[in-house]
Amino acid sequence: MRGFDLTPLYRSTVGFDRMFSLLDGSFEGQGQTTYPPYNIERTGEDAYRITVAVAGFTDKELNIEVKENALTIRGEKTVNEQEDKPELLYQGIAARAFERRFQLADHVEVTGASVENGLLHVDLVRRIPEAKKPRQIPIGKANGEAKVIDATAKAA
Repeated sequence: MRGFDLTPLYRSTVGFDRMFSLLDGSFEGQGQTTYPPYNIERTGEDAYRITVAVAGFTDKELNIEVKENALTIRGEKTVNEQEDKPELLYQGIAARAFERRFQLADHVEVTGASVENGLLHVDLVRRIPEAKKPRQIPIGKANGEAKVIDATAKAA
């Protein structure tokens, strides 16, 4: 049971449904697994990198998918029945299947992925389209001519 109700926020706002759904869902998934461990870092002003520890997995055993602002990373070990497996006395390296999901903000794109030294690096960049960036709107007269506003001009 969570400690507070988000219903009043739904009643008094418009267009924030997705954000409130994310908040609502974050309380439900508190018992999630921590395997595999990961880092999220900022590598530039609009660039990010997710690093996931995937020791023992090859690039062919990993799957990265982006769908509707959700990044999903899956890993599944392939079992080869023909290989002679050594008798393990102790197994501390987990090789179990996993699925890790990340919610991406609007206009965030995956630009690449690589596996290096047991770490999966997924590079992301935020590219805001020109139409979404702030712009100045000139103030015009009724006949369509632009009016320049100058605070230093004196009234005649």
